[in-house]
Amino acid sequence: MTDNKINDLAADGYREANHLAKNHYENFPVVSWLIPSRLRNDVAIIYWFARTADDFADEDNLYVQERLEKLDTFKKQFDKLLISEPGNNLEAALKNTIFSKKLNPVNFHNLLKAFKQDVEKNRYYNFDEVLDYCSNSANPVGRILLELFKIRNEKANYYSDKICTALQIANFIQDTKIDYQKGRIYYPFEDLERFEIDEKFFEMRRNNLNFKKLIEFSVNRVQQFFNEGKPILDYLSGRFKYEVAWTIKGGEEILNKIRGSDFEVLSERPKLKKVDFIKIFIKSLLQI
Repeated sequence: MTDNKINDLAADGYREANHLAKNHYENFPVVSWLIPSRLRNDVAIIYWFARTADDFADEDNLYVQERLEKLDTFKKQFDKLLISEPGNNLEAALKNTIFSKKLNPVNFHNLLKAFKQDVEKNRYYNFDEVLDYCSNSANPVGRILLELFKIRNEKANYYSDKICTALQIANFIQDTKIDYQKGRIYYPFEDLERFEIDEKFFEMRRNNLNFKKLIEFSVNRVQQFFNEGKPILDYLSGRFKYEVAWTIKGGEEILNKIRGSDFEVLSERPKLKKVDFIKIFIKSLLQI
């Protein structure tokens, strides 16, 4: 395949990835105007990679083995991509981003580990197991973004991991009902036991005082992760700094909505609206 052909494929892949990023709901802006134009294609194709694998893990109409096979095939395609020509436009775009920006493939492999774990593991004994999951499901995304902006600093990675873990667990709380419908509970058994809760609470959507205490406890713990990770902003500059501040505020606003609903997450999913994003943006401007 000629270089011109590969470049044309990559251009098509970036366009497709940008369309996906702009039309899929998230708690934070994926490819906003705060991302420098030179990196928006890169962010979009990374999002495509993660979203595609996540969708494979969550395909409800497939058996567990079928989902695992899809993820294994996706991983094999990724590994092949690193050493040979891309097979389609999206792969061409992804390979171009990884090699031109010198991104560490380990972070992409770790993401795939997390998606596979989502298929194989649906209960967690203690919070350390949840954190271990986040180390693969969320933290690699932050590290990839830091690499995109040429920030290769272990302290920055540490703070980034805190923020990414906070965003992941905030999403767990937000999606309590949805995750249970998919057969998953991310609240560890040790927390359920502490508040005298069993799985029937999820099944019957019993939002009694004990369950509210569990959610309040979980929200406060996530807030602490946000607080510990906010020094990441000291390592950032320009519009990327505002982008990350906006993302942090988005996660915190989800927590605020959960608090405002009296910790009701079993009957209704807390969700950000357009007006919320505007408020969050203003708050992020004032924070920096």
